[in-house]
Amino acid sequence: MQILPDQMIPMRDGIHLATDIYLPAGGKGPFPVVIERTPYDKSKPSRSEKQLDGQHISRAQMAARFTEQGFVAIFQDCRGRYASEGTFTKYTAEGEDGFDTLAWIVQQPWCNGRIGSMGLSYAAHTQLAMACLHPPGLGSMVLDSGGFANAYQCGIRQGGAFELKQATWAFRQAKESPAALANPQIREALEQEDIHQWFTRMPWQPGQSPLRHVPEYETYVLDQWAQGTFSEYWQQSGIYAEGHYAQLPDIPVLFMSSWYDAYVSSTLANYRAFTQNGTARQRLVMGPWLHGDRNISHSGDVEFGQQATFDGQVDQDWLSCRLAWFEHSLKPSPHTTTASVQVFLMGGGSGNRDENGRLQHGGRWLHTTQWPLPGSQTLTLYLNAHRQLSRTAPVEADAHLSYRADPAHPVPTIGGALTSGAPVFVGGAFDQRERPDFFGTQGDNRPLAQRDDVLVFQTEPLDDDLIVAGDVQIELWIDSDAPDTDFTAKLVDVYPPSADYPEGFAMNITDGIRRCRYRDSWEQPTALKPGERVKVLIEPFATCNLFKRGHRLRLDIASSNFPRFDVNPNSGEPSGQASHPRVAHNRVHLSHAAASCLRLTVVPNTAES
Repeated sequence: MQILPDQMIPMRDGIHLATDIYLPAGGKGPFPVVIERTPYDKSKPSRSEKQLDGQHISRAQMAARFTEQGFVAIFQDCRGRYASEGTFTKYTAEGEDGFDTLAWIVQQPWCNGRIGSMGLSYAAHTQLAMACLHPPGLGSMVLDSGGFANAYQCGIRQGGAFELKQATWAFRQAKESPAALANPQIREALEQEDIHQWFTRMPWQPGQSPLRHVPEYETYVLDQWAQGTFSEYWQQSGIYAEGHYAQLPDIPVLFMSSWYDAYVSSTLANYRAFTQNGTARQRLVMGPWLHGDRNISHSGDVEFGQQATFDGQVDQDWLSCRLAWFEHSLKPSPHTTTASVQVFLMGGGSGNRDENGRLQHGGRWLHTTQWPLPGSQTLTLYLNAHRQLSRTAPVEADAHLSYRADPAHPVPTIGGALTSGAPVFVGGAFDQRERPDFFGTQGDNRPLAQRDDVLVFQTEPLDDDLIVAGDVQIELWIDSDAPDTDFTAKLVDVYPPSADYPEGFAMNITDGIRRCRYRDSWEQPTALKPGERVKVLIEPFATCNLFKRGHRLRLDIASSNFPRFDVNPNSGEPSGQASHPRVAHNRVHLSHAAASCLRLTVVPNTAES
């Protein structure tokens, strides 16, 4: 293997990006190329390369495997990160920089004109960003837990709210910025900031945030926070593949994500777009994991079993899987592969506590050729004044439930499909309680369901297993005395009391949010009028869970989920600019004329395994 370290590839604006190139030893080129573009240091092992056996594969070890099979392996630092020149602006430069990099690669004598790309999270965002510009040579991709379909709806904002993982990510990564690496005083100033304390002082303002020591990081985060409406800002290259779906190259893509990842909806939307708009074969893998943790069989306090890992279950291991993928997609191959969908159906386990203190929820892999799954149907459950979820629509002429939404005391985030929240918050499946180890809770371990600002609706104990696999929607009829407020919805799998869990276990499955000013339009926000009844649609991430016989299916309605999302001040002020928060008195209507409901995608319990 021949190594060409720190090759400085020129971009269209004169900036050069540091690139490590690994060439097959003694082989006769030209060769196909596989590239990863990363902001996390091309010389360090990626967190995505942790195998089930505990080995953490280095970049050089990865490159050796690729070059042994006749590929050129390339790793590049993104603009403004580590050895690359320029200023880092998160996401928005990746399309053009990726295009320019591939245009340079195809001109090299060792490249045969066929390029594949790979990478986790941000390194998936970089891939889809350049794919939208149809760069020369791009023939295959492996999008692992990332790639923005529409960052306004998944990844930066969601339902009109701002995802505060952007704040925690920026705080951690600012410590690795060129400014912090070059100036120990800046690094030390960041280390001295108490991020937990700063989360109690939101919204942040210019010069009044823990990011003020690295202004470019503060600027981009506050820009994202302030862009509340779906404007041209959100249609920039790199964060809006939806606007380029018709122009995407017709190439094979391996999509991977997981039910507790922050990119569920992006992954499924992108998979659908490539499938519907092209003829190339696509592959989809959805596990039960947290973001990128494909070989960890638990998520939060819930264990899915050893069969939940990627290595040894979905494929031999992740590196071998990608090598085989690129063998088929970048080299002439007599093999043809049909569309492949592998999704993990969570649930069906014993419900006992294992030796590590986790609930044994269990699950199994389903193998099919399409998503949504064959036989999918819609099940509608109505919310009623008795706090039930029922297949029967309400008959009351006037029924509602109300609560106070106080932005000074938001409902705390207890897990969920999220990432990058450390050290303030974490994702995963947890018993929904005010645990002392979670930010913003009362710390008394009381169930969230007992809060006065949470409305709980649930089924009777199920007579049969129920498989929910696909989209989830909540249609609420609401009114409020505030000009704006949020509504959140959380789908919960409620275990009955047992010896290990005397009070049962309320496991969060998926959740979503809707900022009411955007109830009719993302481009044109409209204030609420006191007492006016309106419809609000909440769309949590899709999921795949077996609600076991004897369990209850539950829906929790509230008006905050903090610190996962920024708290609505209920004042109608611009996003990220609130200085006059107020209490909102919110009502959910449950009558015949205003029938709030939950819509689930369900499949027969004979789902193929």
